[in-house]
Amino acid sequence: MKYRWSIAQAQPLLADSLAKQLACSPLLAQCLINRNLSDPGNARQFISPRLKSLADPFLLPNMDLAVERLLRARAEQTPLVIFGDYDVDGVTSTALLYEFLTGQGWQAHHYLPHRMDEGYGLSRDGVENCLRKYPVNLLLAVDCGSTTVATIAWLREQGVDVIVLDHHQVSNPAPVATALVNPQLLLERGVKYGQEDFTELCSAGLAFKLVHALVKRGREQGLPGFAAYDLRPLLDLVALGTIADIVPLTGENRILTTVGLERLNSTRRPGLQMLKEVSQTTKFVGVHEVGFQLAPRLNAAGRMETANAALELLLAKDVTTAMPLAQALDVTNRERQETGNTTVEQILADLRPRFDASRDWVIVEGQPAWHLGVVGIVASRVLHEFYRPTIILGGDGDHWRGSGRSIEGFDLAAALRECDDLLVKHGGHAMAAGVSIRPENLPALRARLNELVQKALPLEQFQPALRLDAEVALGDLTLERIKELEQLRPFGQQNPSPQLFARRLNSTRAPLRMGANKQHVKLWVTDTSCRIVEAVWWGAGEAIWPTGNFDLAFAPQVNSYNGATTVQLKVLDWRPAE
Repeated sequence: MKYRWSIAQAQPLLADSLAKQLACSPLLAQCLINRNLSDPGNARQFISPRLKSLADPFLLPNMDLAVERLLRARAEQTPLVIFGDYDVDGVTSTALLYEFLTGQGWQAHHYLPHRMDEGYGLSRDGVENCLRKYPVNLLLAVDCGSTTVATIAWLREQGVDVIVLDHHQVSNPAPVATALVNPQLLLERGVKYGQEDFTELCSAGLAFKLVHALVKRGREQGLPGFAAYDLRPLLDLVALGTIADIVPLTGENRILTTVGLERLNSTRRPGLQMLKEVSQTTKFVGVHEVGFQLAPRLNAAGRMETANAALELLLAKDVTTAMPLAQALDVTNRERQETGNTTVEQILADLRPRFDASRDWVIVEGQPAWHLGVVGIVASRVLHEFYRPTIILGGDGDHWRGSGRSIEGFDLAAALRECDDLLVKHGGHAMAAGVSIRPENLPALRARLNELVQKALPLEQFQPALRLDAEVALGDLTLERIKELEQLRPFGQQNPSPQLFARRLNSTRAPLRMGANKQHVKLWVTDTSCRIVEAVWWGAGEAIWPTGNFDLAFAPQVNSYNGATTVQLKVLDWRPAE
């Protein structure tokens, strides 16, 4: 068994009551209850997300200050620069704001830092290079800046106002900016309103909220062009950034992503059209297609060198400009994959012989030869192998820089704050963070984090949980029932696809190995209802398949093949039946 099964408590009375009020099945009702949606009103809003349910953007901390300063720049016709970040969230946020501001009367420029030369975020080197290129007195930092106290203080000394639009954790003390628009400040104040997950917005969502606030204030002031401005065409960029940043697809993020995916599938942006073409996602774009086909290509530019090609692609005005950019990103992505695969193989070959699951609660590894652009991806893959909070670093002269990924229950950003004396720089959030460190401090960082993780988590937390919504009988899994569960889409962080389990199954025939390397397994299973259902275990490899009576955990799916539509189970795990 790979997972620790975590089965949601069945609540038949509450599920039946909710099902009657929503005119749905008790199974869908139970899935909603498992997502803390037992209130019929909240459940209806979740099933049918609407833009009109978005909260007032001025409820975000310091949004009024940001809008006031930006409108003053427009009125005075003084230029500003948008200083973004090089990941998909930062690039989509920068593209969205640049498109809106330049189209609505601002003199705006954009600048993305170079990962290798300037480092992450609002670094002093990056800012100085930016101001040399664009000597402005207003800088809008997007997807960065919440911990950059010294750089923002220096900018203030140079007479440059700074607006920070960011979702990462804020340092203590916070940077003294003209406006620090960050929903994390709401958590510090204990504020809740409207959408419960408002504080989970990524920077692309915050950029949309800023545009919404500017349009709202512009209409109040009667500014030309604002009354007719339609925000909806921006939502394809918001969906890209939100999905790529792996923030919870609940609350406001669910609304923005649902409507944004509709826009993305019919987008008129030449850059996105060409990106879909080179990634072969021309039919339908959902969360999976964004996360595994579009986003990696946009990310590749910033990971390997500079993200400017990705930004230029999103802002491209015609296919002639967009196509070579999309093709170049496709090539860069293949290079990134090769570099990442090589690094992962090196690390796993070194770690496997010496990893001790009873002693090693964290993984911290670094080598000067490892490419800084792939350390985050590598950390995710190493974590998947060992299920430990993981930090992977690459060499960068006297300072090594890296990325960390965490497991459920361990706040990595908070832990790094307890290691501040060992680090040159750090920042991020609970599940992902960035660090800069002198290589001689690596053993001390590993030892301290190992102690922090061991204290923070009980032993069972070091086995990944498999959250199961309900127990079902195979006879209940009709096409109609599975299609009904599709109302919970889009699936993603904190809103996984429904995962179910059935007891005491057995196979009706020998399993069939499939795939070029026989890495997949097809099973035919049945229960006391005598109904036979096809189950596919993707990536089973050499794993032992179930025999005798067994319990099966799975995600139900609709399979269309050769003109036939049938129920299929995607195998997640199995265990011997009691």
